[in-house]
Amino acid sequence: MHTYEPLTADNAALILVDHQVGLMTGVRDYSTGELKHNVVALAKAAKALGLPIVVTTTARDSLWGPTFPELVDALPGVEIIDRSSVNAYDDERVAAAIQATGRKKLIFAGISLEVCAAFPAMTAVARGLDAYVAVDASGTFSDTKRQAGLLRMQQAGVVVSDYGTLMVEILKDNGHPQSGAVYAALDMPWATLVGQIASAYAAK
Repeated sequence: MHTYEPLTADNAALILVDHQVGLMTGVRDYSTGELKHNVVALAKAAKALGLPIVVTTTARDSLWGPTFPELVDALPGVEIIDRSSVNAYDDERVAAAIQATGRKKLIFAGISLEVCAAFPAMTAVARGLDAYVAVDASGTFSDTKRQAGLLRMQQAGVVVSDYGTLMVEILKDNGHPQSGAVYAALDMPWATLVGQIASAYAAK
């Protein structure tokens, strides 16, 4: 049993695996719109928090197509590493990019959950790193795959969570200068509304 050690902006990195147009079409546990929203929100929040971000695709030009455009737009200037290996960590360039972050806590999201997110996350654990998977920024093709993937990751020591919780854990303090940018990235309209109401009352 591991002692809880919080994610911080200094110890965490984000790894986005295979959020590709072709794979998106097969996702059945989330609607395309919801999954896109969640992945883009995760990417924008991580960027606002200053996390290193590694993005990869597999068989981009032959099988699964490019990264979906909204995610590309959210991460201008971030190189997307295309590979052929099923496990992203088996690609030397991806492994080197992860190592270059210098971070020991890796947050993964990918399509599909039980392969593209799970395999590199379990590999990270095997290499002595801490791995987290944002399950709602990952999608898969059936409920069976989702449940089996979650179970296998937990058995391997991967921490499963949702993207918003991971990002606010890193934010840590709502008085942080970047808190507004983080919540805006997370796109929580009810939180924005509450903030507006609070500001209106404070102005009276």
